[in-house]
Amino acid sequence: MTNPTILQILHQEMAPAVGCTEPVAVALACAEAREILGKIPDSAKIRVSRNIMKNAMGVGIPGTNETGIAMAAAMGILAGNAAAKLEVLHGISQEDIEKSRHFAAQQVKISLKQTDKKLYIEAELHAGEDSSLVVIEEDHTNITHRMRNGREIGASLVERENAPVRVDESGLTVREICDFIRRVDAESLSILDDCIRINWQMAESGMNGRYGLNVGSNLMQRRENGSAGGDPENYAIAMTAAAADARMAGSTLPVMTLCGSGNQGLTATLPVIAYCRATRADEEKLHRALALSCLITIHVKYYLGKLSPLCGCGVGSSIGVCCALTWLSGGEEAQIENAIRNMAADVSGIICDGAKAGCALKIATVIGSAFQCARLALCGSGAGDLDGIVADDVETTIQNIGKLGKIGMAGTDQVILNLMTQAE
Repeated sequence: MTNPTILQILHQEMAPAVGCTEPVAVALACAEAREILGKIPDSAKIRVSRNIMKNAMGVGIPGTNETGIAMAAAMGILAGNAAAKLEVLHGISQEDIEKSRHFAAQQVKISLKQTDKKLYIEAELHAGEDSSLVVIEEDHTNITHRMRNGREIGASLVERENAPVRVDESGLTVREICDFIRRVDAESLSILDDCIRINWQMAESGMNGRYGLNVGSNLMQRRENGSAGGDPENYAIAMTAAAADARMAGSTLPVMTLCGSGNQGLTATLPVIAYCRATRADEEKLHRALALSCLITIHVKYYLGKLSPLCGCGVGSSIGVCCALTWLSGGEEAQIENAIRNMAADVSGIICDGAKAGCALKIATVIGSAFQCARLALCGSGAGDLDGIVADDVETTIQNIGKLGKIGMAGTDQVILNLMTQAE
């Protein structure tokens, strides 16, 4: 692949979002459906896939003390800005929240959609004799159906003309990513500056506030008390966990998502940013390491899917971080491949049981694993084809992770959802 093609892949998988992307995508579908309807509806029926239900149940909605799909849907209907995409809930007022709380309790019905799609949202609104329907599939902003009174209306001409052309990611490999990091013009990576700025802002907010389980601030306190010394590793783990603490508790700050997930964006970037700042790495080194982390994450997630029974931070972003840490310490392609195999041997079984405060715990764990596996890779140690799903070929190893999530754990989401809802 050419440098511009790989840069386009990096660009197309990054987008700012306010709030967890699953309830936000529900809000987006509802805001779009309200615009099509042209009025506030009398009732709303929201149907979602198991993965959306799982990820949207327990996470905080930005600027509120609320959780749940019904509240996200109501906020999207009453006050959402569909044109803002994953920032659809930005600028919601307290009055909007109060109205949404009542609307969610009285006029929103939530149900599971029987579908094999991991990411599926259907928003059906009714106002008297009029109705609208919007469907999002496969990607958090990918609206596939727009209907009014039973008739498909499609996207507008302006929307069709301005729709970005996605680059096929199937040809990406670890070797091409490593070649890209070596040869790309450093100025081209300035596209990462917004990511650095807004994700670090979320980390600082989480560190200075009281959010969720306070994983990040407690880890930082341990560092400042001297038990962790001046360790850049603990600093990187703490700052990343703090960002997840704040985001899962409903912070109104935006984050730069990766592969449709804010937590994956935070996990792929913040450990690298924190480590580079702690070790005083220069800006070019930071940009190249960030690009490496993000592209490896994108490559793994191509096989694993946007949503999965496996934790995307644990079995995606952390692998990218491990590669970046290896590269920052002088590792080359062979050591980076070892890093990937080591992580596959270490973290491949971490499940996703929805977005919630406990995500910060998992993120802290897998970033610690990334440091450990990077150290092993730099020493020449790499898991091989006798280590479970690991293969000698790094591309086969990555594909095996995808098969584990998509085929091996096909029934896991239903079991997790049953446990979360206390269903039989």
